[in-house]
Amino acid sequence: MKDILRVATAAVVAAVLTTAAGCSGAGSTPDAGPVGTSSPGSASPGSSGPSHSATARPTKHFPTGPPMQLQSIAPVSGATVGVAMPISMIFTDPVAPSARQQLEEHIDLTTSPAVTGAWHWFSPRRVDFRPKTYWTPGTTVSMVARFDHVGDGNGRYGTHSYTRRFTIGDDVRTHVFVQQHKTVVTRDGKVLRTMPSDAGSPDWPSWDGTMAVVNKSRTVRMTSCSVGIACKKNDPNFYDITLPWDVRITWSGTFLHYSTGDPHPGHSFGSHGCVHLSYADAKWYYDLSKEGDPVTVTGSRRGNASGDNGYADYNLSWDQWLHDSAAKQVTTRS
Repeated sequence: MKDILRVATAAVVAAVLTTAAGCSGAGSTPDAGPVGTSSPGSASPGSSGPSHSATARPTKHFPTGPPMQLQSIAPVSGATVGVAMPISMIFTDPVAPSARQQLEEHIDLTTSPAVTGAWHWFSPRRVDFRPKTYWTPGTTVSMVARFDHVGDGNGRYGTHSYTRRFTIGDDVRTHVFVQQHKTVVTRDGKVLRTMPSDAGSPDWPSWDGTMAVVNKSRTVRMTSCSVGIACKKNDPNFYDITLPWDVRITWSGTFLHYSTGDPHPGHSFGSHGCVHLSYADAKWYYDLSKEGDPVTVTGSRRGNASGDNGYADYNLSWDQWLHDSAAKQVTTRS
């Protein structure tokens, strides 16, 4: 199955995949005027005439413009996620560089325990928060993005706050050893299962690096045409098939799953970028996996997936991460 990079820009990241896929290779708010001024024609203090002076209540004059909106925030409230899960926000419209620090500073993060982390702008529309190192299992996270009347630098202003509350679950990690045709799954550092697996071929290699589980689906229809590989049925690279137990790790179409074309993996490079498992192992892995669990692939020659191809945030070094952070490193409140 082919894994050609086609990063989704309008996906609601917590939603279950329903379409065809394919493996492939300064906004201050000024106060009103002076308080307690007298009305024109009012009597002077101590005169016998009636006084018309009054004390005005303080008011705020907020900037006006179209609403600044968010297309999605992941994860959803109430979720239990893996140790590599970022907080990922996608804005409906681009945010200007001049507005990014102010937006970051209007996001309150409370975690137990406290963590050192930072926001990172992958693009004018996507910003992610991750700790410097993986979350600690059992951490609780509360986010309030106080965007009321905060501008995006392009004439739009927030209309309300956004909240998220979620928990970090067990430390489940997966390591795909491409050349050894095996996949090892651990929990809290202890091996749960070692599974035979086949990754991408030399012509259609898998992504290297660390990616986190994006979502999973009981079945996924995978087509070569959906990823621009082959749309004619007589093309040898054409396929259109529905496969079970699909755990997705990139937006561009990388899954760990069972394949009817490679039912007994562990000895070949039969994939076009995905990682093939046996039916029993694929079902076990599907049942175990959760959004944000890290999956590391080594031994492929394709190179690391870009950080915004799903949740591959930890493919960036900390220096690289801070380079595109407006407010830089912060420590959360506990």
